[in-house]
Amino acid sequence: MTEMPKIFIDGEYGTTGLGIRQRLADLPIELCSVPIEHRHDIDKRLQMMAAVDLAVLCLPDEASREAVALVEMMESKRPRILDASTAFRTDPEWVYGFAELDPGQERKIAKADKVANPGCYSSGAIALLHPLVKAGIIPVDYPLTINAVSGYSGGGKKLIAVYEQEKNAPPFELYALDLNHKHLPEICHYCDLVQEPVFVPSVGNFAQGMIVSIPLHVNLLNGTVKQLKTCLKEHYFQRKNIVFVEDGLTRLPANQLAFTDRMELRVHSNNRNDQVILTASLDNLGKGASGAAIQNIKLMFGI
Repeated sequence: MTEMPKIFIDGEYGTTGLGIRQRLADLPIELCSVPIEHRHDIDKRLQMMAAVDLAVLCLPDEASREAVALVEMMESKRPRILDASTAFRTDPEWVYGFAELDPGQERKIAKADKVANPGCYSSGAIALLHPLVKAGIIPVDYPLTINAVSGYSGGGKKLIAVYEQEKNAPPFELYALDLNHKHLPEICHYCDLVQEPVFVPSVGNFAQGMIVSIPLHVNLLNGTVKQLKTCLKEHYFQRKNIVFVEDGLTRLPANQLAFTDRMELRVHSNNRNDQVILTASLDNLGKGASGAAIQNIKLMFGI
C-alpha cells in the first residue's frame, strides 16, 4: 500500500489555512499539525516541515520569506512548498499556481518544488486578460481599468470581526485608493502589460464571493466582440472543469459562486458592440484562495 503524502499547513488557524484544512479532509493525505500553543515556535515548525512532503505556507509575506529561507537551509530532506502569500508570485524560481494559465502549466505545477498560489483578484484579472493579450486582441499598452468587489472574508479575521460583530459596518467600501495594491505586480507580470492598470478594489457587506470587471472600448482593440468570446472559449475549452466561459448577462450578483471553487468568465456587450465589460466571478476563498491551493496540492501529488 502506497504511503499517503504528509502535509503541514503553517498558519492553519487563519482564514485561508482553515479553508485548506477543511478541503483536505476529502483527500488521501495525512495532515500534520503543530499544537496551537506552539504555532509561533519556529523550532517546532521546522521539525514538522522536515517530517512532511509538503509545507503549505499561509503566512504574511515577511514570515513566508523567513520560513522559506529556513527550509532552504535544511541539510536533511526538504519539503516541497506551496506559498499563499504575495512574496514569490513573480519570482522566476517559483511556479505560478494558476493551473489554467497556459497549456502545460498543470504539468509545471505537478513537477515543482516551489509553487506560489495566486491572489484572488489577480486570478480573475489574469483569467480574463492573459489569453486576450497573448492573442494580440488587447494591446499590451491598453489603458486598462480593473474594478473588483470581494466579500469581507478576504480581509481576514479582523475585517470579518468588523462586519459580523459591529452594527456600523459599511455596506460597500473602496480601498487601496493609493493605487498600489499588492496584486498589481502579478497581474502585470502574467499578462505582459507594459502599462499598469488602474485597479479599484472594494469590499461589500457579504461574506464570500467576488467579481472582477474590466471595461473595454472595442475600437481600441485588435478584434471584435465575437473574437473576444471565441478567444476565451478556445483557451479554456480543455480546462473547463473549474473555469467556465458563460454568456453575458445584464445583472451579476457578486456572491453567486460563494462556497464553490468554480470561476465563470463572461463578455458583456452593448447593442452597438462598441463597448464590453469582461467579468470573472469566483469565491474569494474558493478559486481565489483555499480552493486554488487544493487544486495545486492535487496536481503536486497526482491526486
